[in-house]
Amino acid sequence: MQIWVDADACPVVVKEILFRVAKRTEVPVTLVANQPIRIPRSPHISFLQVSAGFDVADNEIVKRMAAGDLVVTADIPLAADAIEKGGQAISPRGEHYTKSNIKARLSMRDFMDTLRSSGVDTGGPAALNQNDRQAFANLLDKLVTRYLATT
Repeated sequence: MQIWVDADACPVVVKEILFRVAKRTEVPVTLVANQPIRIPRSPHISFLQVSAGFDVADNEIVKRMAAGDLVVTADIPLAADAIEKGGQAISPRGEHYTKSNIKARLSMRDFMDTLRSSGVDTGGPAALNQNDRQAFANLLDKLVTRYLATT
């Protein structure tokens, strides 16, 4: 398993959780972004900088990931692509995207996009809170532990 992180908008606290998991479990974590990101020195943590542009980081993650890899993203289309390629996807809030729920998430995203483009102020997501961080850490731990038990 490789963990791929859509890092441009990934909260710092989520990155720190990922860094700790990489060091503790030796599961490789790669952050992909179009701007430089500081990462700790570790043979299990890497950074891939891509050029700026719409979906460049997302496309690079999908291109490089393999079946069984885990993608951390709040981007629903990227999560859908990762699942289609045989990977898993989770949000920084600890939501596990699956084959059974990703179509509904895509539909809701498209609906909200339509509202926004017609001038409706839909607001943004709430700030990441302690429950979100805990949900993310718990789900990440569960998925990594399950992977390690099978290797």
